[in-house]
Amino acid sequence: MQELDLSKNNLVGQFPLCLTSLAGLSVLDLSSNQLTGMVPSDLGRLESLEYLSLFDNNFEGFFSFGWLANLSELKVVKLYSKSNSLQVESESSWKPKFQLRVIVLRACNLEKVPHFLLHQKDLRQVDLSDNKIAGNFPSWLLANNTKLEVLLLRNNSFMSFQLPKSAHNLLFLDVSVNEFDHLFPENIGWILPHLRFMNLAKNGFRGNLPSSLGNMKDIEYMDISHNSFQGKLPRSFLKGCYSMAILKLSHNKLSGEVFSESTNFNHILVLSMDNNLFTGEIGQGLRSLTSLYMLDISNNNLTGVIPSWIDELSSLFALLVSDNSLEGEIPISLFNTSNLHLLDLSANILSGNIPPHVNAVFGAVIYLHDNNLSGTIPDTLLGNVTILDLRNNKLSGNIPEFINTQNISILLLRGNDLTGHIPHRLCGLSKIHLLDLANNRLNGFIPSCLGNIPFAGKENTVYDYDYEIGYTPSDVFSSSNPEQDSASKKDIGIYYKSLLVLDPFGMDYMAGDQTKIEFPTKHRYDAYMSENLMYLVGLDLSENELSGEIRVELGGLVELQTLNLSHNNLSGAIPETFSGIKNVESLDLSFNRLQGPIPPQLTDLSSLAVFNVSYNNLSGVIPQGRQFNTFDTESYLGNPLLCGKPTNRSCENNNFQESDHEVKDDQSTIDMVSFYWSFAAAYVTILLGILASLSFDSRWSRAWFYVVDAFIYKVMNLLW
Repeated sequence: MQELDLSKNNLVGQFPLCLTSLAGLSVLDLSSNQLTGMVPSDLGRLESLEYLSLFDNNFEGFFSFGWLANLSELKVVKLYSKSNSLQVESESSWKPKFQLRVIVLRACNLEKVPHFLLHQKDLRQVDLSDNKIAGNFPSWLLANNTKLEVLLLRNNSFMSFQLPKSAHNLLFLDVSVNEFDHLFPENIGWILPHLRFMNLAKNGFRGNLPSSLGNMKDIEYMDISHNSFQGKLPRSFLKGCYSMAILKLSHNKLSGEVFSESTNFNHILVLSMDNNLFTGEIGQGLRSLTSLYMLDISNNNLTGVIPSWIDELSSLFALLVSDNSLEGEIPISLFNTSNLHLLDLSANILSGNIPPHVNAVFGAVIYLHDNNLSGTIPDTLLGNVTILDLRNNKLSGNIPEFINTQNISILLLRGNDLTGHIPHRLCGLSKIHLLDLANNRLNGFIPSCLGNIPFAGKENTVYDYDYEIGYTPSDVFSSSNPEQDSASKKDIGIYYKSLLVLDPFGMDYMAGDQTKIEFPTKHRYDAYMSENLMYLVGLDLSENELSGEIRVELGGLVELQTLNLSHNNLSGAIPETFSGIKNVESLDLSFNRLQGPIPPQLTDLSSLAVFNVSYNNLSGVIPQGRQFNTFDTESYLGNPLLCGKPTNRSCENNNFQESDHEVKDDQSTIDMVSFYWSFAAAYVTILLGILASLSFDSRWSRAWFYVVDAFIYKVMNLLW
């Protein structure tokens, strides 16, 4: 047997030692299984071995390349342990007989670049990602291996980025998530002119971007996000990198105007410039980027209006311009972009009415919150929309009888000036899992049909649209020996070919994966995003003018995790049916006019973490048991007729009386009304006593009248 491929078979247990006796084996692939235990040293007995892949298993313990030192035919070695317990030797003095073309040692607890790589001169791919390697960037790997095309050093602790002195033909470079914190090499475009993929993200690089980047004519993917780059984008960069498909500049300190002039990014698909210091208006230079699929210029200092020509970007799938100072109205043409899926215009100064209809793909996501939008909400707005966020605007009128309620899963209308009743049309929200109507002026009763809404999280929500798009460069590996690629008994050329899918830019921006949504729960106004958002199920009708009794039908909302009806004018009793909301974690009924006892059935709510019924007119004994044993007095304030734990009022014969502790407190408290009456009585008594004493003839009374007569005589002389 010469080739054995057992990859992707869910194999368990330890490495099969019987395989080490197959002396003629040239290809051994055990990748993507569940193998555990040690990697055997007897692999060195496979003298004909050319390809060895133990990638994506759970091996642990110690592994030394010295065991393979005599395998002169070895070309490819791939190791990666999901257990993170595999320790590969990095220091050694032996000189190998093999010349590798591919070496993958991912998550092998390396602290240094393996010493034996100094002797390798024919490498094509080196992947040392997810280790603990510190020190200088190994530029000698490039100098020693002129055919090296892929160098992946992601997630290590490299601190100094140094390039070789002469130009190299490297195609793929990933040094993201390291500890580089210095100026970026000025000559990188001249030393690595053929790069097609470059990822420098999540480091500490600073200074201006070098103008030599414009010499990278073949660059397709560039990610320099999450660094400290500053200054303007070099003109040579904007003009010279005409092969650019994906450019990520996010989270830096870059400044200047956004594409105020034309560029040569004619084939660009993704442009991320968010979280920088860009200023000015949205430039005309973007107008020529007709292939643009995603544009993110959010969280900058942009001013002016959203240009009306934005609809000319016919391929635009996601547009994010939030957290700027854009003003004016939303162009109607923007809502007519047929491929639009994500539109985030939030946290600007936009005004005017909302365009009446969104001509978007199924599952569109619209964020318009925190602006100055006014007028009424169009009843045609939902359409294909999955998430609609209109919070904190100046919208007025009634909540419309939406024409389509079948697709919406998150509807947020909090913080506007909406009036009228809650329309029965909302009871048809068949896919909703977040509904926030709080902080408006809604009135009337809560519709009983709201209890029929099948509030559900992601597990019950179906999304039929495939939003993901991958970036797959062409094959960059092939054997340099044409004869080896020809059909022969030892043809393993296929193993030298790697279809690289490096950092695919799957459209994470759909369904809130990158844009956070705030929803009040557990006494906090928390932000939820990505997967967490899609699992949250909640209903918030607080801070309105709703009246009447709480509908018993709401107890049928078994999937709700948070229910907030606080700060309304609700009356009547707390429904016993609330015990059916088995998943509720936060229940807030405070600041209403509720009466009667707290239903003891609510103690069945085993997930309840926050319970608030403060400032109502509730009475009777506070239930105890399970979660109710954890609630303090804050949950029951403003209900003087409630008794029992955790209050200081005891309950006897259904008529509670104050405890001794409270009596003592009352005795020590001054009754101010009684104090004032006592003071007045004492004053009157003293005055009457003085007058009575003056009625008797005595020495001091005659002296008193003499003083009074003298005073009157003196005053009269002054007047005359």
